[in-house]
Amino acid sequence: MSRSQSDENIRRELNTLTEVSKTLITHADLPELLDAVMERIINTFTPAEFGVVFIWYPQENVFRPHGICGKGIQNPQILKEMRLRAGEAITGKVYECGKAMLLNSPAEIAEIQSNINPNNLEKFVLTFGGESPHSMVAAQLCADDHKYGVLFLGSLKSSTTFSNRDLKFVETLADLIALVVDRVRLETESTETNVARQAELLRAEAMATLSHELRTPMASIKGYSTALLLEDISWPKEKEQEFLRLIDEECDNLQTMINDILTSSLLDVGQLSLELEPVRLERLTQEVVREMQHHTEIHHLVVDFPDDFPIVNADPLRIKQVIRNIIDNAIKYSPTGGLVMVRGEVRLNDIVISISDQGVGISREDLIPLFDKYFRVKSPTGYHVPGTGLGLPVARAIVEAHSGRIWAESNVGEGTALFFSIPSDGLNPAIDNE
Repeated sequence: MSRSQSDENIRRELNTLTEVSKTLITHADLPELLDAVMERIINTFTPAEFGVVFIWYPQENVFRPHGICGKGIQNPQILKEMRLRAGEAITGKVYECGKAMLLNSPAEIAEIQSNINPNNLEKFVLTFGGESPHSMVAAQLCADDHKYGVLFLGSLKSSTTFSNRDLKFVETLADLIALVVDRVRLETESTETNVARQAELLRAEAMATLSHELRTPMASIKGYSTALLLEDISWPKEKEQEFLRLIDEECDNLQTMINDILTSSLLDVGQLSLELEPVRLERLTQEVVREMQHHTEIHHLVVDFPDDFPIVNADPLRIKQVIRNIIDNAIKYSPTGGLVMVRGEVRLNDIVISISDQGVGISREDLIPLFDKYFRVKSPTGYHVPGTGLGLPVARAIVEAHSGRIWAESNVGEGTALFFSIPSDGLNPAIDNE
């Protein structure tokens, strides 16, 4: 090799390394990085006319192609569908032995590719429009004893082949790519660890909240029942009735919490089921309102539905749970009392139930996570609002299971309105069966 040719090779390699290094320090996701890197290699590294990075996916036990690039590649989408097994073709062999391979004749290529799956071979041939590579080089991607895949470069022209010097350089390129894949792996593991840690912290806080909120009605029930059982005190009839009423209310609170916890558990395992039947929503709403009105003396609950409100195909128990949870929320966040209005509206494509209060309201930033599990809106007045943080998330899940949606509108100090809808394909014309 002449000195001028050697100098040209050095310049070519330095140019390739520079372009690849500039690409690898960007913070794109891994597929985008591999696409950009392979484009730089093919554009600057003369022997390579096409290239692919095969990444090993241990959970699937296959190599999947990324960064497909090159003038000879006519059908890249076909190659993207290729799935190589362990030990298959040049990719599998290089990955297993850890040594780079250089093949400079169709006969050598055919021999090393002899164990390729016929389906993968067909994809490989179609990718290049029926042409076969004349020269190929492959190097393992390995960093810190972690093997990630194989860098694969090739040439379709018989006049263009790779040299032993090129083989060493391709190994260097493979090492650079492996370092980036390793960096992405570490970043992903770190992110997953942080997410898991935050989720665990949230669960711990939620369990502490649930324990506290469940203990409160139980303590009230225990206190009033113990008072009624005292043998040395004769309570007036009115007082006994008051204690029994308070016990009944706390039992209802406890039942609501337990129902939300059980429903949330069903959601976590994907086991929430609906038992749909024709439902008169205005009657169902009146039942819930009468029940909830017993729990408050400072709120006035009003129901407003049009006379021709249609019958809805829904799960009555679950829809009751939705309405009860929203009304309960409205009562809790209007500690000074006021009007709680439940309205029904028939629209072109759905029906909408709205429940509005005259309470403390919700800030705009709190409206975004309002339906997230365990999220609790902080009262601007500092007033402690009891609850599990599951009522609205459970309501959302039930509404969405009915193919509807749920949302809220509010301003601090101006009350809150929550809405949920059921699409019109779940409606039947109203029929008077009375």
